[in-house]
Amino acid sequence: MQIEKMAMAGTLESSDAQVTVEPGTGGIELHLESSVMNQYGRAIQKTVLETLERLGVSSARVQVVDKGALDCTIRARVECAVFRSAGVSDKNVPWGGVIQ
Repeated sequence: MQIEKMAMAGTLESSDAQVTVEPGTGGIELHLESSVMNQYGRAIQKTVLETLERLGVSSARVQVVDKGALDCTIRARVECAVFRSAGVSDKNVPWGGVIQ
C-alpha cells in the first residue's frame, strides 16, 4: 500500500496509542515513544513493523506515541492510519481481513 499523505489514528489516552504516518523517502523510518519503553519497546517496534509489512508499506515515516496499548490496539491504529493515508474509503476498508 502506498502512503500518499499524512494521516493519524488513535489518541493519547491511557491504554491507547497515537500513530502518525506520512510519505517516506525510502524504507521505514520509525520513531517510538512509550510509557512502557523499557519493558515493551522492542515488542511494540516489532508489532508496528510487522503490521506495516503485512499491509505492503515499504516506505513511510511513522511516529508512535504509546500510552500502554495492547498489541491488538497498536495493530488497529497502524492499520487505520495507513488506510487513511492511502485514501481507502470507509466503504472499501477490509477491516480484520488484511491483518492476520
